[in-house]
Amino acid sequence: MALDIRLADHAVFDSFHPGGNALAVATLRGMAAGEGPPAAWIWGPAEAGKSHLLQAAVARAHAGGLPTAYLPLGELLQMPASVLDGMGTLRLAALDDIAAVAGNPSWEMALLRLYEQLMAEGGRLLVAAGAPPSASGIGLPDLRSRFSAGAVFRLEPLDEAGCRQALQRRAEWRGFSLPDETADYLLARVGRGTGSLFQLLDRLDRAALAAQRRLTIPFVRTVLGGGD
Repeated sequence: MALDIRLADHAVFDSFHPGGNALAVATLRGMAAGEGPPAAWIWGPAEAGKSHLLQAAVARAHAGGLPTAYLPLGELLQMPASVLDGMGTLRLAALDDIAAVAGNPSWEMALLRLYEQLMAEGGRLLVAAGAPPSASGIGLPDLRSRFSAGAVFRLEPLDEAGCRQALQRRAEWRGFSLPDETADYLLARVGRGTGSLFQLLDRLDRAALAAQRRLTIPFVRTVLGGGD
């Protein structure tokens, strides 16, 4: 069954600020190169960067010539679980939002088959969730135990300094500089949710390009409609 799933252009390792998650990032980089553990489960709160890292690993593996797939399971619920059939020969499979299918017997059996096929063929499996395997809602004991036996990483949310660095790293990746004071202004206005911050940064970048302006606080205020 053909899947029309595209990776986000920004979801690469170079645009991700690891903060306290350096070991998890290094592990996923290795898995994308066909090295390291055969399976890894990353979990954490929303906007911690789980989807970014899974897509980055798939993009890196694909660039290296490895057969890969990124599967946002929440978007596949209307499809039969058999959509996973035939993916056991991939070098890297990334399953995002596994909670979407947790507790569904047909999907859990399909995931167990995929896991066993990947392990038998020397492939690697990445999983993203909001909780560790033991609290994931997976009902099939064999599947839960296999995920628990692999590498498990909790993604730590970034503190304020880390969010500033993440914003500036994303800006640098996009080809412009973000002054400290402007980054701090955005943090004060939007908060530390990196997803929301990055969307706003993209919007500001487009506005700055159109106006041929730097991202100063007065310009940002103008784009956002004034006010503090």
